[in-house]
Amino acid sequence: MAPPKLTPEQRAQALAKAAAARQQRAAVKQALKEGSLTLAGLLARAETDDAVGGLKVSAALVSLPGLGKVKAARLMERLGIAESRRLRGLGVKQKEALIAALS
Repeated sequence: MAPPKLTPEQRAQALAKAAAARQQRAAVKQALKEGSLTLAGLLARAETDDAVGGLKVSAALVSLPGLGKVKAARLMERLGIAESRRLRGLGVKQKEALIAALS
């Protein structure tokens, strides 16, 4: 099935929306890296913010200080969180387990 035909104006709006979402996710990852945003705060924000909710769990974990790709992957595997899971897709127990494991 072909993607819908967009007018140049609609295409420009979609591109601007996507760019804004990427910038917002980058800012959130930077805040995690600096320690000005906690994982619990991020998970709470992901419930109401679509751009943050679309961030992959693995990307958020790697942004935390002291947690690299390997440690993040092992933690997600231990907690039963799929590699492709996004923040908005986490269940209540998975969120609690993540916060408990990292505090």
